Amino acid sequence: MSPTTAAPPPHILVFPYPAQGHTIPLLDLIHQLCLRNLTNITIITTPKNLPTLSPLLTVHPVIGTLVLPFPPHPDLPPGVENVKEIGNSGNLPIVVSLSKLHDPIVQWFKSHDNPPVALISDFFLGFTLQMAREMGIPRFTFFTSGAYLAAVADYLWHRPELAKGMKVVDFVDLPGSPSFTELRLPSTFRRYKPGDPDWEFFRNGMIANLLSYGCVFNSFEALEFEYLEYVKRKTKVYSVGPLSLLGLNREIREDLETGSGHDVFRWLDECPDGSVLYVCFGSQKLMNKNQMEAVASALEKSMTRFLWVVKTGTTREEEAGYGLVPGGFEERVGGRGLVIRGWAPQVQILSHRAVGGFLSHCGWNSVLESVVSGVMILGWPMEADQFVDARLLVDELGVGVRVCEGADTVPDSVELAGKIAESLSGDVVQERVRARGLKDKALVAVRDGGSSCTDLDGLAKEFFNFLRSS
Repeated sequence: MSPTTAAPPPHILVFPYPAQGHTIPLLDLIHQLCLRNLTNITIITTPKNLPTLSPLLTVHPVIGTLVLPFPPHPDLPPGVENVKEIGNSGNLPIVVSLSKLHDPIVQWFKSHDNPPVALISDFFLGFTLQMAREMGIPRFTFFTSGAYLAAVADYLWHRPELAKGMKVVDFVDLPGSPSFTELRLPSTFRRYKPGDPDWEFFRNGMIANLLSYGCVFNSFEALEFEYLEYVKRKTKVYSVGPLSLLGLNREIREDLETGSGHDVFRWLDECPDGSVLYVCFGSQKLMNKNQMEAVASALEKSMTRFLWVVKTGTTREEEAGYGLVPGGFEERVGGRGLVIRGWAPQVQILSHRAVGGFLSHCGWNSVLESVVSGVMILGWPMEADQFVDARLLVDELGVGVRVCEGADTVPDSVELAGKIAESLSGDVVQERVRARGLKDKALVAVRDGGSSCTDLDGLAKEFFNFLRSS
């Protein structure tokens, strides 16, 4: 690893954001720092989020935790401490609630006999820049989205009055001067209410991200070089991804421990190479009745093999058709397709030789997992960063096709079936060829001497330099 292995480790404070797609990549980053002798790490968490750290703490028991009570917020039901318990609408009150941990954290820092020399915090927690300044230490922003999204968001939050309500927003300062319609802008910005105290607090936090000492991206140069270079004009940048190639393989452990997924892989083993479409829209999206029927109909009409992961709802939601697979569908498709309800070992499924396409919402973690597996994306962006991610994949890199757009859109099942069948028609599909090429570049990035490995070593050295200068 790094030549810093002979030096005593500096103390690093880490503040994750309590959402699965944010926390897991940050834990993978911490794992990599520990492998570079940065083992003196304290992670800030709350009681209900502590179990999420278990995989990391099992591998690195020397890591410490600072467990603080989750502060209440009038817009959060009692007991809610994680986005998965309330959905994306809870992001704003969760951020505001976590900001109330400012005083306890600073007090802990001041009373510590070996206080941290740096802070790494999620990009949703931009308020921690001020906290780091009070503690006299540098703050590193950890982005669980790409540099493209970071550039778009920074542009928007600095000039909301120029973008709010516009039918089309032109990002003239960004590489290629892209344009986005209002409905394709990041959903946090679309929900922003000028003058509302909580939203103004959130906006200031977003602006603080690129004002921090440095930014760490779960990305790599070959994926979005121009946008990483754009952010470098504003702050230090470390592109260290795809972290799923370097991480704790959490899904493998869960699969072995629970025994789930074995039938899935036996079924995949019997399928020809590249013949299966994997369908999953993330851990947050619960599809309505019409959407479920349209997707089921498209899969049935496409005559392709598929593996469909379905997020299930409450009894009341299922009665209204949310997350409910149409009756008789599974019998009609016979052995041509499988439906998984709930969690699925996505990383392992995507990396299986039989999987040739991924019908996805284009969340950043799913994007990276498809990239490292060399699987083309059939994009259905719905909210958050997904429209930006889809533009990168489809319009700029050509490793995917856009099949639908919008959180409430109901696709035409015949059209969707046609796009599915065409995309899995064979290895000559150009998007599939380019996807395999991008996988090779991702593998090179994380190897010794690769861009991401070099940036990880550089980040570790930065922390050791803070210790020497303190």
